[in-house]
Amino acid sequence: MTPTAVPEQPSGEPPSRRGRPPESIGEEVGATHRAWLEPVRTRLFASGLTLDELVGKSGYSKARLSELLRGKGYYPGWEITYSVVRALDLPVWPLRRLWTAAAREANKNPVWIERRIRDVQPLGPQERPVAHQGFTEAMSDPYLAYARAFLQSDQRARWVVAETFDILWLTWDEAVAGPNTPRHAWRLLRSRVMFRADQRPDGRPDLRAAAFATAAQAGMEDLEARLAHIERQAYFFDAITRLPRDQLDVVVLRYLCGIHPDLVPGILGLSPAITHTVDHHARGALEGTYHHPGVITP
Repeated sequence: MTPTAVPEQPSGEPPSRRGRPPESIGEEVGATHRAWLEPVRTRLFASGLTLDELVGKSGYSKARLSELLRGKGYYPGWEITYSVVRALDLPVWPLRRLWTAAAREANKNPVWIERRIRDVQPLGPQERPVAHQGFTEAMSDPYLAYARAFLQSDQRARWVVAETFDILWLTWDEAVAGPNTPRHAWRLLRSRVMFRADQRPDGRPDLRAAAFATAAQAGMEDLEARLAHIERQAYFFDAITRLPRDQLDVVVLRYLCGIHPDLVPGILGLSPAITHTVDHHARGALEGTYHHPGVITP
């Protein structure tokens, strides 16, 4: 009896042996938990490993791994998370930092977190990719300035930027494989900032608090004049958030953060020509809706 031929893939290779992928992440999973869980799932799918094979590599049951990969049940301990991270050859240091932050988000107390970490062998040194290190050094200041503009807190801004760079480290292969690494990284930063920024009822970020921190009003001694200035600035900052995404980002970086215009294209991952056009349209839109000249200057 002739065995049935295995159909070939378009590439000529036989199909890979794949099990059914895990179900999607639960809606109740928090943002910081997703920050490490999504890259883990992406690496698993890209690796071609089945859940059964992951069981063999990690030493944990299929049920436990399935819960971890869906974010179901109790927040996973570091030991099982570490076993999956090692099986998938992911960088451990950034993932442990993200795991720790997500444990706090899940209301795990510091004692529980420390005990879970002590259950695992101490981590050895792990160097970041040189290109990732250079990128983070170049982008740290402008990323922090952008985050501060929306979060109005140096501590919150530093945490969001550190989180962004850790996620970027986890997904560095994906970032450099694409056509535009700075654009990939900027979109990641922006998504983390916007998730934590105060929101207007219509879903726009709320920039009005920045009106209380301008240099001009800080030097005003007359209370009435200062309040009037704050009111005008709050209206202006609210108008900024009505701009399309790229226009908003250019305005915030150039005019709120004081970033040199020659540096803005590299931060956003846009060409100088596109950045100039975006800036021009943003200025035109704001001048058409905000009739107080001199707020934005070239």
